[in-house]
Amino acid sequence: MKSIVQFSGGKDSTCMLLMMLERGMQIDDIIFCDTTMEFPAMYEHIDKVEKYIGRPITRLKPPHDFIYYFAQYPKKRGKNKGKLGYGWPRMWARWCTRLFKIDLTAKYLRCGSEYKLYIGIARDEPKRPEKRMKNVIHPLYDWGITESMALQYCYNHGFDWSGLYEQFRRVSCWCCPLQPLNELRELRKFHPELWRKLLKMDDMVEHKFKPDWSVRHLEQRFAMEDRQQQLF
Repeated sequence: MKSIVQFSGGKDSTCMLLMMLERGMQIDDIIFCDTTMEFPAMYEHIDKVEKYIGRPITRLKPPHDFIYYFAQYPKKRGKNKGKLGYGWPRMWARWCTRLFKIDLTAKYLRCGSEYKLYIGIARDEPKRPEKRMKNVIHPLYDWGITESMALQYCYNHGFDWSGLYEQFRRVSCWCCPLQPLNELRELRKFHPELWRKLLKMDDMVEHKFKPDWSVRHLEQRFAMEDRQQQLF
């Protein structure tokens, strides 16, 4: 039976991978599902981890990139048949998670033999492990490793994501509309090139970034906040 590590590149999966290697646990494959919208520093981190552990990380991608499914994919059924793109993901319709992670991983695993899948869920994420399947293992949860412990462990091993975790609590896709406003402020402040891309993306689809806010409205709001801070 193969032992496969699901590696997102974040603090929890990085900590899990390094701890498993330190404990001499069997690892037959390490898979990373690339949404094509990760922070540049995340791609650099993955390369750094690969070099550190001295073995390759298998990068999985669907046939097309995020922008294609977001704004160009022709819908083939239902009332929206013929319309282009899935648009911005919502809490109740996270198509990106399904396409770029769940479906991609399932397809890859179906091509091989029996497996155990290791996923980095920290101890202070108590709800998700309760739903685990029999072939899915959460070592950090079982070892009592919390999110803060995992992050410090990574820092101690020389991995800092170029400061991403000092700016954001989560460092998944930089374009995610489910980010809180305070993290979107950080995106605009520290990653202006990505913020400009976000503005362009919002113009590609009918329904805007958040139900109550387009990216341009957020730009106006944040710019006004900047001006008010300068006055005081």
